[in-house]
Amino acid sequence: MKVLAIHGSLRRDSFTGRLARAAGAVAGDGIEIENYENLGEIPGFNEDLETEGLPPAVEDLRARLAGSDALLIVTPEYNASAPGALKNAIDWASRPHGNSALAGLPTAIVSASPMPFGAIWANEQIRKAFTITGTPTVERELAIGKIDGKLGEGDTISDPEVEEQLGMLLTELGDLAETVREAEAGALDPTAA
Repeated sequence: MKVLAIHGSLRRDSFTGRLARAAGAVAGDGIEIENYENLGEIPGFNEDLETEGLPPAVEDLRARLAGSDALLIVTPEYNASAPGALKNAIDWASRPHGNSALAGLPTAIVSASPMPFGAIWANEQIRKAFTITGTPTVERELAIGKIDGKLGEGDTISDPEVEEQLGMLLTELGDLAETVREAEAGALDPTAA
């Protein structure tokens, strides 16, 4: 299963970027994680550009989503909500109406913050947006507080509990992707009862 991981911070050495890159080490067998690092290249959403031709960065994002079996969002929280760049990418990916790159794409959401609540409001905001975009989302909410003390050198996780929780979330994402695949196969099979 190929998972596209998008982290919401534009900062070069952000906690969420490091956590997204560390996810590959805790993913189970058969899960390959590709990290999307071009969030800052996506221009502000402009509906006029839907008819004039999508910007190249948007085309790239949509192609990467289309080439993935699942999506992993790793978000920080700014002013009690999701970062604007991440929400902007979701807006672009969900449009144009009737041609969303997010519809039916199994997704898991992780939020993380140096604060104790682990960016739970950003987590909930992204989850709410995905109910509108038709994006099936893993039920488990993973909000990691005090992330600054739970990452090791480079792109590693030093906290065994966080490592275990992230591993379980990725396993559940794999299960959700399988459920979605089976449902789609049944819907396409005219002989299915």
